[in-house]
Amino acid sequence: MDAPDPVALESLLTLARANDGEARGRLMEQYRGYLTVLARMQIGRRLQGKTDAADVVQGAFLEAHRHFDRFCGKTEAELLGWLRGILVGQIAHLVRRYLGTKRRDVRLEQEIADDLERSSHTLVHEMFARGSSPSHHAARREHAVMLADALEQLPADYRDVLVLRHLEGLAFPEISRRMGRSLDSVEKLWVRALDRLRSNLRLTP
Repeated sequence: MDAPDPVALESLLTLARANDGEARGRLMEQYRGYLTVLARMQIGRRLQGKTDAADVVQGAFLEAHRHFDRFCGKTEAELLGWLRGILVGQIAHLVRRYLGTKRRDVRLEQEIADDLERSSHTLVHEMFARGSSPSHHAARREHAVMLADALEQLPADYRDVLVLRHLEGLAFPEISRRMGRSLDSVEKLWVRALDRLRSNLRLTP
């Protein structure tokens, strides 16, 4: 789904602040892929798949709907930062739940927040490496959102190898172990996945 241009975003924000439920829903839906990629990485790293990224993101959306009046920003980047903060709270709650403690840990929340921000930047810097640049259409969007949407549209094995390699920073032998595939097949899968992603994004050299 295409993210809104600045004028459309401003219009949606105005309606969302006026307690328009449909506008809030349309606004949130633009960033489902982005939050899902970040949530999936944290779940794999901290919760070993004990919960589903889609459920975590849905919880974050419900929280954002309830407290949208607290968002004071005007830009897409500010909205992404606010949504990441809500996602941090959702993930931290699940970590505490599965670790068997109800006590809030501010350090844990800060660690997750730093992780999510790093991952968001990595989405851009890793995937737009080697001098590539997005098409004119893509340049209107926050690159991290565009890349996350493109990742979510890939076949699961393509998406997984790219997330493990570029977001989690794993070496190919470890990716091979995690995916239960041979080293050679993982390396070939990564090349195909990267080519497909760049093709989908219409990157130009």
